[in-house]
Amino acid sequence: MSRSRLSFLHNGLLLLVSSLALIGGAVGFQQTQRAPVAPSSPAATKPAPAVSDAIERPTSEPYKGSLSIFEDPQREEKLQINRVMDVLRIKEGSRVADIGAGSGWFTVRAARRVGTAGAVYAVEINQDYLKHIEERAGKEQLPNIRTILGKEDDPLLPAASLDAVLLLKTYHEIAQPIRLLQNTRKAMRANGLLGIIDRNGAGDDHGLNRDKVITETERAGFALVEEHDFVKPDGMDYFLVFRAK
Repeated sequence: MSRSRLSFLHNGLLLLVSSLALIGGAVGFQQTQRAPVAPSSPAATKPAPAVSDAIERPTSEPYKGSLSIFEDPQREEKLQINRVMDVLRIKEGSRVADIGAGSGWFTVRAARRVGTAGAVYAVEINQDYLKHIEERAGKEQLPNIRTILGKEDDPLLPAASLDAVLLLKTYHEIAQPIRLLQNTRKAMRANGLLGIIDRNGAGDDHGLNRDKVITETERAGFALVEEHDFVKPDGMDYFLVFRAK
């Protein structure tokens, strides 16, 4: 075969290879265009629920009965409520929250101590109880009492406003305690104190073991600073004092 013929065949083969390469590249480009990377789904970009909010224990049904149960004449002596307020540093001018206020038994006592320069927020999820507290505040001439219809997971207290908070025989009824305490923490001033008084129990018997209360409250961003057992002579009740971490 002549040299010119070989040269012609060689050049033709090179042209064919180049054409195939171009066609393959075009096909690959078209495939890439037809199958773009799928965008992230909304579920993937949503923040994961906070595991620390969950509790794995029973809770008691919120009490809805007669308010007279809170007005035992011996209750003040048994609980030593003035000593409780001393521990929580509640004094004239303090701003205090009573979460799960019930009949307002603690609310009115705290209101008398803080005076007109202070304020006490009575928080309840039961509107009828709040109405009773408002009427009681009027009768006892305590204009420094404010009532708040809270939520199960949020007491709806004003931010950075409180010197002290007390949950008196209420904690075992709270269905979402960690979230509620996290929201309570936002309402507290620096060095504000959180007091929890309750009785040892299983959670669904209107009591909860102190160890569980401590664990859950610490998960909500508080540190245990004091513990007392003077709130009931039989030692079944405990008084825990926390400060925000």
